[in-house]
Amino acid sequence: MIKRKIATIILLGIFGAVSAQQVDYSVVSVSEESGIEFVQMTTPNDYVCMPIVRRTIKGINWFSNRILDISIDGKNLAYLSLRNNTTNIFIKALDKQGSSIQRTNRTNVLDFSYSPDGKYICFSEKRGKTNQIFQTNASKGYVCRQITNGNQDYSPIYSSDMTQIFFARQEMKGVSIWSYTIGNNFLSNYTAGMNPYPLSENNTFICTRLTTDGRSEIWKINYETGVEECIVSDVERSFTSPTLSPDKQWILLVGSSKISAGNINYYNTDIYVARTDGSELSQITYHAADDLSPVWSKDGKYIYFISQRGNAEGVANVWRMNFIY
Repeated sequence: MIKRKIATIILLGIFGAVSAQQVDYSVVSVSEESGIEFVQMTTPNDYVCMPIVRRTIKGINWFSNRILDISIDGKNLAYLSLRNNTTNIFIKALDKQGSSIQRTNRTNVLDFSYSPDGKYICFSEKRGKTNQIFQTNASKGYVCRQITNGNQDYSPIYSSDMTQIFFARQEMKGVSIWSYTIGNNFLSNYTAGMNPYPLSENNTFICTRLTTDGRSEIWKINYETGVEECIVSDVERSFTSPTLSPDKQWILLVGSSKISAGNINYYNTDIYVARTDGSELSQITYHAADDLSPVWSKDGKYIYFISQRGNAEGVANVWRMNFIY
């Protein structure tokens, strides 16, 4: 169980239940994060989308899809922005403090990721009662190629050889991992899960899976041999959004945590890392703000993520932290 000082949070309880929470978002970091340097990469004028977080007196769940990425050359930050009642992908140069460039011209983009060669971005968009996957050029034009149609598809990500786009599909029986083969338009269904992240190993990906009691775990799936292995699990915490470090030594995760004050609990989202076999699981952020959608820098020295920390009004921005393990 995670316990920490309540210096940055006020909890108001009625009949032993949390009925309201007020977080001091203005604090950039807390004592448990000593040694970590946090740098704000965007401003409130970038209108960074904050993933939805839902809390109850018993726990927390959150939007785990990828809404942040770094270009293959490491020079640009891509993020979702809400402007004029639409959500679109915007690009900001990491070494400049200038304005961002709009990369898609859609209505309701949900999530996205760069292709391994840096030439394309695949994304999902909510259209009516369906979510559809598209591909667009990563640097110019608004022309899109439609990949899927008529289903609830999201979390698209390319395989390392760019022959496939993996994604999650919501159906009546739950969420499962699918792939689209770019060369012949062939669709394949593999196994239960969401947040797929293909590994460079042949026919293998890591993903998030829900348990029967509502928690989420990280699994490694070899869809050729059928071997499925749970690599990160905890009886009290949930984990989502796995991504592999550039040196292939660490998995970056979002995980739940709990701040306790007497008989009052405040559930939160923080950033964790673990070795690729699930060992050395470590929590690396502790702020009472929600830390979400983390991605690695291309050299593995930094982690970029979305958080309301450092803004008194709780406005979300993209932050960078150094990875000190």
